[in-house]
Amino acid sequence: MLDVIDLEVIDKGVSTEAHPVPLLFLHGGCHAAWCWDEHFLDYFAEHGFRAVAVSYRGHGNSGLDKPLRKCSLDDYLDDARQIAAGLDTAPVLIGHSTGGFLIQKHFEDGDAPAAVLLASAPPQGILRGALRVWRHHPWIAMRNNIVGNNHGIFNTPALAREHLFSPGTPEEIVADCATRVEKDSVRAVFTDMAFRLPKPAAVRAPVLVLGGVEDGTITNDEVHATARAFGTTAELFPGMGHNMMLEPGWRDVADRIRTWLGERGL
Repeated sequence: MLDVIDLEVIDKGVSTEAHPVPLLFLHGGCHAAWCWDEHFLDYFAEHGFRAVAVSYRGHGNSGLDKPLRKCSLDDYLDDARQIAAGLDTAPVLIGHSTGGFLIQKHFEDGDAPAAVLLASAPPQGILRGALRVWRHHPWIAMRNNIVGNNHGIFNTPALAREHLFSPGTPEEIVADCATRVEKDSVRAVFTDMAFRLPKPAAVRAPVLVLGGVEDGTITNDEVHATARAFGTTAELFPGMGHNMMLEPGWRDVADRIRTWLGERGL
C-alpha cells in the first residue's frame, strides 16, 4: 500500500509570485533523487522555484513494500503521483530517461501544466535500446535478466561513460556516478517500457524535449521521435551524454528549461 511506503523526497526552495508552480523531478533507471540534487534543485531554488525530487520505492532512501524485481512501472508512477498530490498545486513534471517515460504514461489519464523530457525513453519504447545493450554486452544483459535487475550495465567507470556520459566528461564525475547507480527492476525499466507504450497523441500540455548529441543510451533519432510524437522539435546539446543533469554543461540545460518555463508564465 502506498501509505506504508516512506518515499525519499528532496525539497528545496519555495514557490514565488514569479514562479508559483512547483517543479517535480523524476529520475531515470538505476538512479535516485540524488542525481537532481547535485546541481538542478539548488539552481532552480535559487531562481525562485520550489524544486522537488522523489526517489521511487526501492531507490535511494525510499522504502519498499515487495521485492524490487516485482516492482512495475505503475508502482513508480504511483510514487510520483503520491508526491505530486501532496504539493500545493499540480507541478511541472521534469523527467530523465525512465522518468521521461513515466511522464508520458502519466498523461494517459493525468495532466500537468507542462513537462520537460530529458534524454527520455521514446514513446516507441526501450526495446531497441535494450537490443543495443544485448548486442554490445550480451553476458551483462543475460546476467541482468537472470537476477532481475539491470544496474550492471552502468556500475563501472567504463560502462558508465559508455552509456551515461560523453567522452569529454571528467573521470571523477563518471566514477562517482558508477559507484552510486543501484539495482532496478527489469520488469519496470525493460518489460513495461518495451511493451506498455504511452499514447502521446492526446497530450495537450506543452512539452520540451531535450537530448545530448553524444548520448550512448538514447539515440538522437529517438529523441527526435519523442519530439515529433508531442508535436514539437527536439533540442540537442553538443558534447553532452545521457546524464544531462550531471554533465559539466548541466547549467546550459537548466538555463534552457528555466527560459522555456518563463516563456509560459511558469
